[in-house]
Amino acid sequence: MPSYTVTVATGSQWFAGTDDYVYLTLQGTDGCSERHLLDKPFYNDFERGAVDSYDVTVEEDLGEIQLIKIEKRKYWYQDDWYLKYITVKTPVGDYLEFPCYRWITDEKEVVLRDGRAKLPRDDKTQILKQHRRKELESRQKMYRWKEWHPGFPLSIDAHSHSELPRDIQFDNEKGIDFILNYTKAMENLYVNRFMHMFQSSWSDFADFERIFVRISNTISEYVMQHWREDFMFGYQFLNGCNPVLIRRCTEIPKKLPVTMDMVECSLERNLTLEEEVKQGNIFIVDYELLDGVDANRTDPCTIQYLAAPICLLYKNLEKKIVPIAIQLGQKPGPDNPIFLPSDATYDWLLAKIWVRSSDFHIHQTVTHLLRTHLVSEVFSIAMFRQLPAVHPLFKLLVPHMRFTIAINTKAREQLICECGLFDKANATGGGGHVQMVQKAMKDLTYSSLCFPEEIKAKGMDSKEDIPYYFYRDDGIKVWEAIKSFAEDVIHIYYESDEVVCEDVELQAFVKDIYVYGMRGVKASGFPKMIRTRETLAEYLTVIMFTTSAQHAAVNFGQLFLGMYPDEHFVEKPVKEAMAKFRKNLDEIVSTITERNKNKKLPYYYLSPDRIPNSVAV
Repeated sequence: MPSYTVTVATGSQWFAGTDDYVYLTLQGTDGCSERHLLDKPFYNDFERGAVDSYDVTVEEDLGEIQLIKIEKRKYWYQDDWYLKYITVKTPVGDYLEFPCYRWITDEKEVVLRDGRAKLPRDDKTQILKQHRRKELESRQKMYRWKEWHPGFPLSIDAHSHSELPRDIQFDNEKGIDFILNYTKAMENLYVNRFMHMFQSSWSDFADFERIFVRISNTISEYVMQHWREDFMFGYQFLNGCNPVLIRRCTEIPKKLPVTMDMVECSLERNLTLEEEVKQGNIFIVDYELLDGVDANRTDPCTIQYLAAPICLLYKNLEKKIVPIAIQLGQKPGPDNPIFLPSDATYDWLLAKIWVRSSDFHIHQTVTHLLRTHLVSEVFSIAMFRQLPAVHPLFKLLVPHMRFTIAINTKAREQLICECGLFDKANATGGGGHVQMVQKAMKDLTYSSLCFPEEIKAKGMDSKEDIPYYFYRDDGIKVWEAIKSFAEDVIHIYYESDEVVCEDVELQAFVKDIYVYGMRGVKASGFPKMIRTRETLAEYLTVIMFTTSAQHAAVNFGQLFLGMYPDEHFVEKPVKEAMAKFRKNLDEIVSTITERNKNKKLPYYYLSPDRIPNSVAV
């Protein structure tokens, strides 16, 4: 009688093993096997990190194995099991891989297809078409859209982390990491000890230095020594945690009535201000978004303030960017003066501090929360709702969605909720941060997420003119590496533009993002449909870059780009494309490492070995 060797791999997470009854059924083109008992209580199989093998004998050859059904039946108490994958050795010696990478909970079952990626048109048999349809129907019931605040991108329909589908919850180690990292961050920043300082006026600059006394590394120490200096202030617009706001100034706005007399002592080329503008030497950062946003009033004993400044910057003869004028409000007038480097030392320093304060609010709420976290959640939900596990684009994108929905749900529970950390420590807490996201949605466009296009639109694309913009230089390299990888994968599965158009699951995925993520706003520029392989490559690059590199540039992470511990793809051409992708990333790492040698302020946020795959922190 024919015999199949079945190998079952259990995850290495805490409590990933099971002591329940586990049954297996093989479904082939020529028949179905009997239900085989693989494990029962006290057999000590399927323990954490284990790989167990079994011989399954059948009455007659089953033909090509199409599906594997795994059933878990409760023995005593709820015992979740994380199944990584199953491999099957057929009677003729062929090996088939069945990726799972899912939790099997309660008395549930899971039906797996072999790991070869398939488009909808590739499924010829009714059983495979039915399996594909049922998986999506099930997922669409679990992954539902919900409006958290009016005007926001829609998010997952879950009030708490515990309500999420088990497969996207933090595993136990990650959950503990979240708590430990949160606690450590609070400890490092002395937030618990100095919380009263965020809710009251500071008496001197030593307060600032005392808060960050525990953050010690070469860069932070250098910044602490030079943070008051104009060159450091300008450098942060290029390579700090929010390097996305600065743009080349093509015309001095009327709302900033700066004159040549005001800035003449800051200009170094014996040109007028108008001439400096024409030559491309003037830059601007405008915090207009903050105008009209309500300051935090959650503590009636504390009066908090917000500014909406405009900052004018100049590229000096050393090609470094330095500030030359700051206006703290949007409407010029006697009560809204323009501050200059020639002013009294502390007047100028306080003006720069107000700009940095405004930059912090834009960074945290718009650059970080909206444009990476919330957007990535949209991509994640749409992927789970519209792309089955067998789809090549699901396999490509799922590593970039790891824990994204979970971290955002935790944030809505603990950080940006009413009475959360935002309300306690931020001047935009108490509702201001909600207003900011609502206002910023009009600028959340598809083109603004296309990294090279956005850099060019801001007039910041010339490496010769602006040589120290490392965020741009490294970001372009990573964008091109990701795009090349996406193109390689696309050409494996989509032989023509026509195949792209015919992929109904891809089109449903794109439509979900447009309708629910972008709320169907035509001005967002998000496509409703993808018609060519070229457009698809760019679209996938936007998703992969936003969830990995863009988030890394404005935050930090743990699971690095190009590393895929869960092997969803099994085909050789895709694995070769992955190897090529990793090689390209390694070359970028070497280039960045060489550039950073002997730099007092090395820039490494977009070095691929520091870019997490997903928005998971």
